[in-house]
Amino acid sequence: MGRDVRSLPAPPAVSKLLVKGLVGSVRKRGARVSGLPERSYLLMDQKQDLAQLAAYDKVCGFTLRDDVPGTWLHVQTFPLQAALMAEDDFPFSLAGLVHVSNEMALHRPVSVSEKLRMKVWADNLRPHAKGAVFEMRGEIHVGDELVWEGRSNYLAGGAKVEGEAVATERLAAPRVEPSQLWRLPANLGRQYAAVSGDSNPIHLSPVTAKLFGFPRAIIHGMWTHARALAALGGKLPPAYTVKVQFAKPVLLPGKVWFASEQEGDDWSFAVVNKEGKPHLVGQLTARA
Repeated sequence: MGRDVRSLPAPPAVSKLLVKGLVGSVRKRGARVSGLPERSYLLMDQKQDLAQLAAYDKVCGFTLRDDVPGTWLHVQTFPLQAALMAEDDFPFSLAGLVHVSNEMALHRPVSVSEKLRMKVWADNLRPHAKGAVFEMRGEIHVGDELVWEGRSNYLAGGAKVEGEAVATERLAAPRVEPSQLWRLPANLGRQYAAVSGDSNPIHLSPVTAKLFGFPRAIIHGMWTHARALAALGGKLPPAYTVKVQFAKPVLLPGKVWFASEQEGDDWSFAVVNKEGKPHLVGQLTARA
């Protein structure tokens, strides 16, 4: 049986979806899960907001160009992801999910003037040693051309799924010393929330972060991902596949170090703490 495709007239308001997800968190916590909704959300002919892109680029360290960052395209799909995960029949609570990894493919440069057709769905539910993992998948077309696709892997701690957990292969960090130091202000989570729409309470203030077990606010994993790509600057190939794995959360305010190593047109990179322990490890491969 095929997926139920639901076409939305406009991007959903993420802040309202997060509130809905928090309200339903108790009911969904620790439940045994047999599957994910066979549903996808579709948004047609979506214009990109140039002012929002300029603000996003500033917060993440990109220079403003006509061609948009690959991580910006992820941000465009995020309201659809949140809408799907906030549905009553979605088995996991938005409030308890941990972003484990992200992978995306930019098939060709995408201009800010191009209209986007976006689709998201949930897939690949499987057991994990700490609960269950699943993927939020996304595709973006310009006209009939697939220009971007991505998958975000989430962990639902304590969830129960039939089957045997499979260990995830860890990406290798670069073998060089860090070349950049990033100083992250206490309000960086609020800055990124304003340009991305992701206003999860764990990112906004020490008070709201402590409600979920963090001593201080933590920065979004997708900010760290975007800032790492921005750090590569003009050396990014025009089309690429990039995968990152998130490790230790980055507390705000804080300092982190960035290391990168190039081999041909490909890169390995990492964001680490002062002891060299990774917050994020990534690999980028140029596409033909």
